[in-house]
Amino acid sequence: MSVKQLFQLDGKVALITGGSRGLGLQMAEALGEMGCKLAISARKADELAEAKAHLEKMGHEVLTVVNDLLKTDEIPALVDQVLQRFGAIDILVNNAGATWSAPAEEYPDAAWRKVLGLNVDSVFFLSREVATRTMIPRKTGKIINIASVAGLRGSATNVNTIAYHTSKGAAVNFTRALASEWGKYNINVNAICPGFFPSKMSAGLLEKVGEAIIARAPLHRIGSDEDLKGTVVFLASEASRHITGQAIAVDGGVSAV
Repeated sequence: MSVKQLFQLDGKVALITGGSRGLGLQMAEALGEMGCKLAISARKADELAEAKAHLEKMGHEVLTVVNDLLKTDEIPALVDQVLQRFGAIDILVNNAGATWSAPAEEYPDAAWRKVLGLNVDSVFFLSREVATRTMIPRKTGKIINIASVAGLRGSATNVNTIAYHTSKGAAVNFTRALASEWGKYNINVNAICPGFFPSKMSAGLLEKVGEAIIARAPLHRIGSDEDLKGTVVFLASEASRHITGQAIAVDGGVSAV
């Protein structure tokens, strides 16, 4: 197999949660360009419609599913819709996430449950649903969990996101544990740990610490609209078939210093 063939994804089906904007849409663009049929889910129908039009203009086949992953009893119906349209799911990108800022000593119970529910619980329940219904029976699959460099270290001064940091640390070790269990089914489970990228979720924090992050990063930049594309394609493709249980930081080098 040539190197180009190792990276091609022609005919594969990718489900990307939180795929209507930001990092999710960026990764959908990349997987579509490499040949994937795309299923993207999110809570807001209007944003999904905009994303679908954008991706179809690029020539990609797209299914959209309005879904709230906090309602875990609705996860089987999400998978149903993708399987009814495409017949299988080859690649699952667990990207949907949430954050909440408050000092730990004042952190609201409801905020903790929301962040952990979306960033941890739904990732497990959706991964289990997809694996048991389409990956394990076929003995093949790629699961890519979008964690964060926040899961690799404590928070910076004046960054009060205890639930987010906790959830992303859980995502990293969840990736290792699931890779250990599901390797026997030829399912690769890996994580991407983005640093700061401009997004709706990070906008407020970037206003506070963006300049300091850029100054500290060895590459002296934050992420762009292109910087996750190569990593997600690599982890979704046969080029990474001997890699599992790993967490790759895409952060301009911040986690290395």
